[in-house]
Amino acid sequence: MAAALRLPPLLSSRAAPTATTRRSRTASSTLRVAAQLDDTTATTSTPAPPAGFTPPVPKRFEVKPGQSNNIAGAALALPFRLGTGVFVLGYGVSLVDADQIPPDQYALEFQGRKVKETSKVGQCPRPTKPIEIYEFEGCPFCRKVREMVSVLDLDVLYYPCPKGGPTFRPKVKEMGGKQQFPYMVDPNTGVAMYESDAIITYLAKTYGDGSVPIMLKLGLLTTITAGLAMSGRSGKGSSYSPAKLPAQPIEIWAYEGSPFCKIARETLVELELPHLLHSIARGSPKRQDFFKKYGLFQAPYIEDPNTGVKMFESASIVEYLRATYAA
Repeated sequence: MAAALRLPPLLSSRAAPTATTRRSRTASSTLRVAAQLDDTTATTSTPAPPAGFTPPVPKRFEVKPGQSNNIAGAALALPFRLGTGVFVLGYGVSLVDADQIPPDQYALEFQGRKVKETSKVGQCPRPTKPIEIYEFEGCPFCRKVREMVSVLDLDVLYYPCPKGGPTFRPKVKEMGGKQQFPYMVDPNTGVAMYESDAIITYLAKTYGDGSVPIMLKLGLLTTITAGLAMSGRSGKGSSYSPAKLPAQPIEIWAYEGSPFCKIARETLVELELPHLLHSIARGSPKRQDFFKKYGLFQAPYIEDPNTGVKMFESASIVEYLRATYAA
């Protein structure tokens, strides 16, 4: 699953745009430019995990001591956004007898029965290459797009653009002409655009059934509640912390509605670490793929191709990322 989406080293020489790369777009679209950076713009490092590092044993539904306030603050998003980003498109659920779902198939158990989950995402077009999005955690407009990514069960290559970030924030201005976020580039279609509502509509029409969840089409109210959803984290995931840039994006299995996933992603953004996010909201078919491969399901989970580290547990992931990449 992960190997098929493995990306080449991030920092290779960027080819100059040619006439063949130009297409006419709408006012919200811009020229598609490759995401790679010039070697003169940034350099990569060869990271190593902390001495004696051992990935923790995954513990489902447990909060590491001292992390309760962080998780509670991140969980404020759930009531403010009415769970948007927790479930995929067309999510359905029913309780069935335990023997109706084989033991090698992912399913939650409830009072001796199992929870059968269904969705419509399997009927939707899937991008061949990961969509690229430049954004940061503390931005309500960016959150709206991340919620839609979870709803559509998309894999996205995120280029974090925290305030003060030296690498990808300037790159957005170079590509699109202004530092405005989020900024999306779809290598499958050549489309590139600003404006969160335009991005959401584009994703819905291109990789969904055209519909947009109600909480993402309420105009100003959507933006206000998206901002309130982040109030419990006091700006986490907004500002740059000096860090070493990896040669390859870190892979993370996560979804927007999970407070545990949010804690891990905040750190990825603050350290300006590119990451390939595999969306796995409730109802995602990728949950079964994950369960089959690892024998359990828990999010977030990361695989770092730069060090070979594979691990669960959000608080431990944060500690690992800071110990490995913080400058």
